[in-house]
Amino acid sequence: MPIYPLEQFEQDAKAALKEREDREAYERLNAPKTIVVRFGYLRMVGEFPYTGDAKPGCGSKLVVKTHRGTELCEMLTSTCRNAGCSKSVTRKEMLEYIQNSGGKQYPFYDQGRVLRIATGDDLNEMSRLEQKKNEYKLIAKQMIERTGLKMQIIEAEPLLGGDRVVFYFSAEERIDFRDLVRDLQDAIGTKAELRQIGARDEARITADYERCGQYCCCKSFLKVLKPVSMKSAKIQKATLDPLKISGRCGRLMCCLRYEDETYDELRKNLPHRKSRVGTPDGDGMVISTQILTQLALIRLDSGIEVAIPIENLTEPGLAKAPDPGEARAVRSARGGDGQAGEDSRSKGRRGTRPKSGNRTEGSRQSAENTSGSQSSTDAPPKKKRRKRKPRNRSNTPGGDGSANPKTGQEPSYGPGSERGTSGAAEEGSAGPKKKRRRRKRKRGPRPEGGSPESGGGRPDSPNQE
Repeated sequence: MPIYPLEQFEQDAKAALKEREDREAYERLNAPKTIVVRFGYLRMVGEFPYTGDAKPGCGSKLVVKTHRGTELCEMLTSTCRNAGCSKSVTRKEMLEYIQNSGGKQYPFYDQGRVLRIATGDDLNEMSRLEQKKNEYKLIAKQMIERTGLKMQIIEAEPLLGGDRVVFYFSAEERIDFRDLVRDLQDAIGTKAELRQIGARDEARITADYERCGQYCCCKSFLKVLKPVSMKSAKIQKATLDPLKISGRCGRLMCCLRYEDETYDELRKNLPHRKSRVGTPDGDGMVISTQILTQLALIRLDSGIEVAIPIENLTEPGLAKAPDPGEARAVRSARGGDGQAGEDSRSKGRRGTRPKSGNRTEGSRQSAENTSGSQSSTDAPPKKKRRKRKPRNRSNTPGGDGSANPKTGQEPSYGPGSERGTSGAAEEGSAGPKKKRRRRKRKRGPRPEGGSPESGGGRPDSPNQE
């Protein structure tokens, strides 16, 4: 009777063989020289040297000596020559990650060392200290109420060695807590450290899950907590309801900052609102735009609204030419009959005519000669306006260059007359005197008869004294 292998048995055998091969390959590796760990309630990151023979894996608990004291930490990865395996990274990759995560602002520490892999006793000791932190918080709150300081205790963090307890508090202003530190150290019997933090760091310590269903970014991987402005929410067209865009800390959610740079780059390609653009369907005005889809809603001159990709937009006036049949239909609709259409085309060739008020007789005659015979329906030409020549007042019998009221003789304007010689010399500056003569002439009637010698002339005559 033949025996057929079952598919499930074959898959289990392959998985067991692969696991054994990985274990053998890991045993052949050397122990790491440096280990990247995460420690503290603020989830600080550091790289410390390791001199042990054991080869811990990612997620292992280690006892390390940091700048704060002896504490329990979690192993993230190792940086060593075993970069080929899946449990370590190269130093170059680690530095690139730090640079992309905030650079100098990234809380990275290298002052310390890994003492050993945490044992069962270390884990039990840490659990005992964790149970006493509520007692430490209660003592600190009572002392704050007694001293009247405006501060609020958020969390108390005991270290593994039992030589220090770190108190995190929040306050609106800077607090002088030197006396409080001394009282706390006497009450708890160990060294106390007070550290003021902001709202985002408070959420990093106390928060757990966000409304998206994921663990809070500030508690899982985000180390640099930069402020987020309302501009990011407006650019991403998110709702401006503070209850929907605020995180557990009461500030704007940090995830609004993740795609802010991408939105800025994409927004530069979009046209401005209420600007005229050209489209394959004709010119129009931009009503709105979409950043991610790179579409623009255009209201064409015909009144139709269309959504067009920005790569199809051109300058206004560069749209494709209409069909010849459509052009003839448009011209016939505008011109009416053939003669009217021909007149409109001839007018377009002649160009725009000047206004009738500024046209002279010579320009009118030239226009008539070029246009040929005019139809009877054209408007009659306007009357020619005569230019008024400026009158120069001179020493004439009338006193103002006019005829003598008694003799009726006109003044002489010849080359030898007194109008252009003696009259101008005697008047001096003729401008202001002309204005005075006109004003006085309007105020009263001209006196009757008499020559300048007899005193019967105008009182403002230049020869009258």
